[in-house]
Amino acid sequence: MTLALGMAFGLATSPVSHATDKDPGAHGTQSTFSHQSRPRATWTSKDAKAFWTPRRMAAAAPPERGTGKPAATSPTAPTAEHFDGIPSVGVLFSVDGEAGEHHCTASVVHSPHGNLILTAGHCNPGARAAFVPQYQSGQESQPYGVWAIEDTYAYSDRGTTGGGADLDFAFATVAPDDSGRHIEEVTGGNVLTATPSYRNQVSVIGYPSVHSDPEDRAVRCDTTTQQLAGTRQLRMECNGFYGGTSGSPWLTGYDPRTQTGRVIGVIGGVNGGGPQGPHSDRISYSPYFGKEILSLYDHATKAQETQGQEESDQGPSGGSGADG
Repeated sequence: MTLALGMAFGLATSPVSHATDKDPGAHGTQSTFSHQSRPRATWTSKDAKAFWTPRRMAAAAPPERGTGKPAATSPTAPTAEHFDGIPSVGVLFSVDGEAGEHHCTASVVHSPHGNLILTAGHCNPGARAAFVPQYQSGQESQPYGVWAIEDTYAYSDRGTTGGGADLDFAFATVAPDDSGRHIEEVTGGNVLTATPSYRNQVSVIGYPSVHSDPEDRAVRCDTTTQQLAGTRQLRMECNGFYGGTSGSPWLTGYDPRTQTGRVIGVIGGVNGGGPQGPHSDRISYSPYFGKEILSLYDHATKAQETQGQEESDQGPSGGSGADG
């Protein structure tokens, strides 16, 4: 499943990097892909910008994971530092079935169409979903805009317990901006890469909820991963990854010039990405990136090609996408 493309922001010659042939504990049976499409004519990036006002963004509460007041930090683990963020990482906003607004973290992944983002599978973007790269709290205008989510791709049996926790990742496509540009043209993109091993040096970037972290800014932690005992998951220790950081990319080979790297994990997996209890912000988990996520990426990119051909065949009077 090798996909060869041109150079991507000086990082790689392929949108997917197969860093290793080893894939410990890979699923022996094929899981089912899940694809949801939103009508493009009724939800555009212009609509997303109008709906997600600064006040609404700040009020959005994340899915449960270490919510509440920050716990005392652990002196044995590093602490995430607040910073201004990077263009390829931002906040995924959505409205769930009960009209509750929430957010997760997501990141732009290099792809043939330049419109793909990656997040945790349990984030499950609902209605009025939008992605805000390098989110800046309280600003009337976001530095890289507000982008409407179109299609989502995940495994139907993903979850946060049992074998489904190993599939706790998802891709989504974003609509072009008002100028017709794809998001990767604007922000750059990280290269999806098979996890090299359980032990890696990574930079993890995420957006904790203002309910847990009053600064309401991006955080970054440089740390070393290891295996979560008894699982096919990665584990890292760093204070400060509260609710809202699910989907945060784990980057290796970060290039300060392009502000991108290779993404080998996301906060997710068991319990939604960390232990339960008052100190859940100190330890974070990630599914191991192996054959499953590479297959899902392949499915997402090929589905876009098929859909684009169908829309071209329909012509300007053709219908728009529907839930599927």
